Amino acid sequence: MNERLRTTMLRGGVSVEELAEACEVDPKTVERWISHNRVPHRRHRWAAAQRLGTDETYLWPDVLAKGDGRLAEASRSELTEVYPDRASIPRDTWLRLLTGTQEHMDVLVYSGTFFAQTQPRVAAMLAERVSAGVQVRLCFGDPESQAVAVRDQEEGLGGTMGAKIRASLTYYRDLVRFDGCEIRLHATTLYNSIFRYDDELIVNAHVYGEPASLNPALHFRKLDGGTLFAHYTASFDRVWSEAVPWNPGG
Repeated sequence: MNERLRTTMLRGGVSVEELAEACEVDPKTVERWISHNRVPHRRHRWAAAQRLGTDETYLWPDVLAKGDGRLAEASRSELTEVYPDRASIPRDTWLRLLTGTQEHMDVLVYSGTFFAQTQPRVAAMLAERVSAGVQVRLCFGDPESQAVAVRDQEEGLGGTMGAKIRASLTYYRDLVRFDGCEIRLHATTLYNSIFRYDDELIVNAHVYGEPASLNPALHFRKLDGGTLFAHYTASFDRVWSEAVPWNPGG
């Protein structure tokens, strides 16, 4: 019997029928997961873990084999969704991530214009999260940097990238007075835009000559033993360490 699964369901007040509905399977399938310790398919493990508020590796520790197989499986399990382009990410997903963050929010972009367009009250919403104790770090491209000029040329923007960054920053100028919110400018080559919300992460890859909105986006969720989430957050930290604080009046 899978005692971890059974106990987690009991503690959370989740019935067999409720978990089956969340996983889109027959209740008898869930009963076999419990009584015969069957290991579900990955998407069902993920759905069950989400519904129960825990990690799939806790409910089914055998999923993580020993050695390299353990790391590989955990890392694959961190990837929860692949979007063919950033524009395909539902607005509700962005709003859920922003409003649900409890501890850490990191954003790495050049201009991030869409971020404010997707949620026009973004500054007020970020201020609410900061007031709730969330540590927010926003990192934009330095409009005067060579890296931004090169990206502008690659995408054929005719010298407008710097102006887009300045326009985008106007949404956030009032946030710098809040303790817990930092805004910096970076001058690095942006290989990926990164959006981190606690243990969830969206990575928007960049493809030469194409705007970010047309490029694929990957949605990750941190798992014990996984490496991909940590790989991208470490990249953010390296850029952040070289970025300089933004002065709205400068």
